[in-house]
Amino acid sequence: MTHVISDTLFMTHRHVRNLLRQPAWILISLVQPVVWLLLYGALFRKIVEIPGFGAASYIDFLTPGIVVMTCLFSAGWSGMDLIEDIDRGVVDRFLVSPASRSSLIAGRLVQGALVGVIQSVIIVVLGLIVGAEYPGGIPGIAALTIAAVLLGTAVGALSNAIGVLSRNVETMVAVSNFVLLPLTFMSSVFMARALMPGWMQSIATYNPVEWAVRAGREALAAGPDWSVVLSRMGWLVLFTLVCGWLATAAFRVYQKSI
Repeated sequence: MTHVISDTLFMTHRHVRNLLRQPAWILISLVQPVVWLLLYGALFRKIVEIPGFGAASYIDFLTPGIVVMTCLFSAGWSGMDLIEDIDRGVVDRFLVSPASRSSLIAGRLVQGALVGVIQSVIIVVLGLIVGAEYPGGIPGIAALTIAAVLLGTAVGALSNAIGVLSRNVETMVAVSNFVLLPLTFMSSVFMARALMPGWMQSIATYNPVEWAVRAGREALAAGPDWSVVLSRMGWLVLFTLVCGWLATAAFRVYQKSI
C-alpha cells in the first residue's frame, strides 16, 4: 500500500509539473468558468421571475451549477493527456518500470482533483464578488466542492478509459462532446428542475451531474437537509468507484495489447 501511495504521489507531481509548463491551458481553465458565470448570470438573470422557478437570485442558483460544470468539463478532457503520453511512449516506459500500475491512473485523477478544488474556490469567490450568497457557510462550500470533485474524478476516470481504449484524439473529442453537453443540459445547472419537461426530469434523476448540483445547492441553503446532501454524495462515491474500476479494466486491456 505504501508503494502504491508513493508512486501515486510521484505521478501526481509529474502531472502537476507538466501542467505548470502550459501557461495557456492554465489561463484558459481559470478564465473560462469566470466567463461562464458572468455570461450566463447576466443572460438568464430574469429567469427567476418565471413562476415556479423557486429561487430569488439567479446568481445564487447558478454559482453551484458553474462549479459542477467546470469540474465536469475539465475532467472530461483528461483522456487527451493520456493519449499524448501513449503516442510518445511514456506510458509504455512506465509499464516496464517498477511503478505501481494503479498509480498510472490514480496520479492523473489526483491531479485533476487538485485542479477541480482550485477552480471551485475561484468560482465561489467570484460568486461572492458579483453578489452570490452562501447561507450554508463554509460547510456548504466544502460540500459543494467535494461533490464537484467527486463528479470530476469519476468523469476523469471514464475519460482516461476512453482514451486508453481508443488511443485516438478524434474519437476522444467526439465522445466528450457527445456526452458532456447533454449531461449538463439535462440537469439543473441552468434551469430549475421543476420547469423541465417531464422526460428530462426523469433523466435528471439518474444524471450524476444532477446529483452533484443538488448536493451542492442543498448544502448552501439556509437550512440544508443533510440527508439529501449525503445521499447524493453516496451516489457520487459509488459512481466514482465504478468509473475507477472501468478505467483500471481498460488499462489492463491496453497492457495486454502491447
